[in-house]
Amino acid sequence: QVQLAESGGGLVQPGGSLRLSCAASVRIFSNYGMGWFRQAPGKEREFVAGVTWSGRFTDYSDSVKGRFTISRDNAKNTTSLEMNGLKPEDTAVYYCAADSGRSYPPSRRIYDYAFWGQGTQVFVST
Repeated sequence: QVQLAESGGGLVQPGGSLRLSCAASVRIFSNYGMGWFRQAPGKEREFVAGVTWSGRFTDYSDSVKGRFTISRDNAKNTTSLEMNGLKPEDTAVYYCAADSGRSYPPSRRIYDYAFWGQGTQVFVST
C-alpha cells in the first residue's frame, strides 16, 4: 500500500509561486508513476501533471503547461509540483496520486491512480 501526504499549499497573490510536496510511505517508490490533480469548488477533479516512475518523462495539462513543473526524487520518496505564474483559476485543492501501472506516458486518467493523498488547498487571490 501507499500512503501519500501533501504539503505546501496556502494563499498567494496572482503571479506568485508555490511549491507543493508529496511524501510517500511505500517500500519501493519507483514502482509508481506519480500525478498531481486538482479540484475546484463545484468542479470535477482534473489532471494537472504527471511523471513516470523513472522521472524521465512528464506530462502537463494545457492550462498549466509552461507554468508548472513536476519532479520526483526516488531516493527521498517525494514528488513535487513547482507552480509559477499562478492565476485565480488555479485555486483548488491539489492532490498527489500514485499509479502502480507504471504508465507511459504518465496517465491523465483518475481511475489509473489507486492511491491518493488528502489534498492541500491553494488559494490564488488578491
